[in-house]
Amino acid sequence: MSSSLEQLENHLETFIENVRQIGILVSDFQPQGQQVLNQKLQNMISNMQEIDKLRSPVQEVHVPLEVFEYIDGGRNPQLYTKDCMEKALAKNEQVNGRIQSYKAFKAGLLVELSHVFPNEMNRYRAVRELSDIN
Repeated sequence: MSSSLEQLENHLETFIENVRQIGILVSDFQPQGQQVLNQKLQNMISNMQEIDKLRSPVQEVHVPLEVFEYIDGGRNPQLYTKDCMEKALAKNEQVNGRIQSYKAFKAGLLVELSHVFPNEMNRYRAVRELSDIN
């Protein structure tokens, strides 16, 4: 898969360079450059055919739309991964904080319930021990 991606990347880079050169030729067109322009157009067509051949192995690669928004915004798409990781870490810290709060609440609740309902809590603990064993 990575070799297919590398090949595709190389062909795309070649295609982009070829299109750039065609743009230069067309913007300052001289009749004696017609043969070179025809050759560049043929190269572009063959590059497009090669890119088309390489698309099947990479068709299953899904790129989030946000990555394209990063690119359209002139930002590096690798920053998208960094931002996602930072958001995930922040969310993880938030969730871990909630888990700790619920654990503290549960411990406090069990202590208070043990004071108010000692018999019921003893039965509850016995049932919990049996279910933990099974």
